[in-house]
Amino acid sequence: MKRRPEPAELMDGVEQAQAYAAADFNASNTLFMELLRRLVRGPLTGALALDLGCGPADIVIRLLRAYPSITCDALDGSRPMLDLAQQALNALPDLAARARLLHDVIPSAQLPRQHYDLVLSNSLLHHLPDPAVLWQTVRETAKPGAPVLIMDLMRPASAGWVEALVETYAGRESEMLRRDFRHSLYAAFEPAEVSAQLAAAGLDSLEVAVVSDRHLAVMGYLPA
Repeated sequence: MKRRPEPAELMDGVEQAQAYAAADFNASNTLFMELLRRLVRGPLTGALALDLGCGPADIVIRLLRAYPSITCDALDGSRPMLDLAQQALNALPDLAARARLLHDVIPSAQLPRQHYDLVLSNSLLHHLPDPAVLWQTVRETAKPGAPVLIMDLMRPASAGWVEALVETYAGRESEMLRRDFRHSLYAAFEPAEVSAQLAAAGLDSLEVAVVSDRHLAVMGYLPA
C-alpha cells in the first residue's frame, strides 16, 4: 500500500495536542522503554540524552525516572505540545531539573553536533515529509558510539488492516484521535523503506526490527 503523507506535520492546535496527551499510549511507551533497556545495559551514569519529537514528555519522564543520573534535551515543533510537556514536568520538579525543552523542528540549529550520549525518538518519523532529516539529525547530534533508539508506527499492508488497527487500538477514543491514528498509519513507513533510508544516510550500524503489530524500531550504536 502506497504511503500517504499526513495533512499536517505538526500538532499546532491546542485541542488536538490536549487530546493526544490525554490518550492512552501506555502500552507503546512501555514497549519503548523495554527496548531501551535491552539496547543499553547499564545505568547511563551522567549521560545527556536527546529526545526528538518529545510530545507531552511521557517518554522523557519515564527516561528520567528509569535513569536517575541522566539529563535530557527534548525537542518538539509544536508549541501547544511543549506547553503540555512543561505542565507535566512542573508537577515533578526533581525530574524537571534534569530536562530542557526546546521548541524547534529538525534540522535544528539549537542542537550541538556530536554532543549527545543517547538519541531517542518515538513516533516522529511518520510525521516527516522527508525522513532523511531525522537520520541526518541522528548522525550530526550523537557522539561516536552512542546508542540510538527510534520507534515509530509501521504502515499496514492494506486499508482493511488500517481499519482493523484503528478499531483495536483507538476504537474507544474520540473521532479526532481515530482520524489522526488512521492518517498516521497511512503515513508510516514499511521496514524495508526504513532500511533503505538508513543505508542512504550511512547508518548501516543500526538495525530495523518489527516490535509489535503496528510498530517498528531502529536500534543500535553509531560507529565509535
